[in-house]
Amino acid sequence: MPLSADTQILETATGLVNALRSAQPPGTSKSFRPAHAKGHLLTSTFTPSPTASTLSSAPHFNLPSTPLTIRFSSSTGLPAIQDTDPNSNPRGIALRFHIPSAEDGKRRHTDIIAHSTPFFPVRSGEDFLALLQALGAGGDAVPKFLGEHPETKRFLDAPKPSPESFATARYWGVNAFVFTNEEGKETTVRYQIVPVAGEHSLSPSQLSDKSENYLFEELAPRLSKSPIVFKLQAQIAQEGDVTDDATVLWPEEREVVELGEVRIEKVKGDEESLSEQKKVIFDPVPRVKGVRASADPLVEMRANIYLVSGRERREAEA
Repeated sequence: MPLSADTQILETATGLVNALRSAQPPGTSKSFRPAHAKGHLLTSTFTPSPTASTLSSAPHFNLPSTPLTIRFSSSTGLPAIQDTDPNSNPRGIALRFHIPSAEDGKRRHTDIIAHSTPFFPVRSGEDFLALLQALGAGGDAVPKFLGEHPETKRFLDAPKPSPESFATARYWGVNAFVFTNEEGKETTVRYQIVPVAGEHSLSPSQLSDKSENYLFEELAPRLSKSPIVFKLQAQIAQEGDVTDDATVLWPEEREVVELGEVRIEKVKGDEESLSEQKKVIFDPVPRVKGVRASADPLVEMRANIYLVSGRERREAEA
């Protein structure tokens, strides 16, 4: 997973990491992520649907099953943010598919990253950095930015209810990707991760009765009774749909197909999870045959942000 050779992308990514870290409490270790700092790892299995292999030649869509590492997370760079804090929305999910290599037997991986709102606040890394700078400047900087970026205001104004459980939240991959099947046919998609248990959120009064870590505390008891199951789905773009702007939704009537089932079986222990989270660097770029990034500029930008902050985490841990 290399850093971009584009100096502008790398400069903006580094600036974003620094801006996000400046909002963390003084003394926060760089071993924590600058965004979605609070999280936990779980183990899972992905089983593809018959439809998946018709759309993509990617290994995880064609193998009988693939082991997964899952990370659930809360928003912001605050490692101890309370689950009841509205600012901890949207929630995040990251899926790492551990793919065996036919050449040397070693496992490779490809990742999917999603959060519990269907769009992103800005179109580009440069706009995201400008937003963070406006937030830091105070005064009329934020109203001015929002006046120039109605898509950001729409994101901020959109409802972001707290879920009853990570297992009852729907997650959207806001970036578009291009599938290629064995015949070379291309299909542009956005991922959706839909809870089999149904979507359930909490009212403010229900939330007030919850503990500050209720989402993470309830995972182990829930899994002791039965696995947590999601359907991995793909919304399919049609000609004319915007595929390079994560602030623009596709029409609801676009076809949605099932790619397979994510079956979460075990939550990792606190110490194991914390240690592994400081090392794992999720990658928004697929880097696997059968799936490639669209022209959405956020994909490469996010990959560089994650790599810059990930290297900082590993250095801090060392």
